[in-house]
Amino acid sequence: MRTLNRRYRAKDKTTDVLSFSFKEGKFNTIRTEMLGDIVISVPAARRQAKAFGQRVSVEIQRLLVHGLVHLLGYDHERSAREARRMERMEQLLLKKLI
Repeated sequence: MRTLNRRYRAKDKTTDVLSFSFKEGKFNTIRTEMLGDIVISVPAARRQAKAFGQRVSVEIQRLLVHGLVHLLGYDHERSAREARRMERMEQLLLKKLI
């Protein structure tokens, strides 16, 4: 994860989830019904699940939804307002999974 984060986001640190949109980057002209790829760090999910007192599967679901919401165009790093908007969308989607 650290290598991917450094290579594609210029952030030399590990992370729990990365999203790679097919609408951006080198291959953005390819027509596809897919939104992109989501990469989840299972070791990070395990650590976070333990810290949150929940099952790993629940944390992986949360990370999957977080990555999906990024692929839908939300970005919590843009502003506090966008972070709140993204959080609301994540909660909505997580409720639909349960």
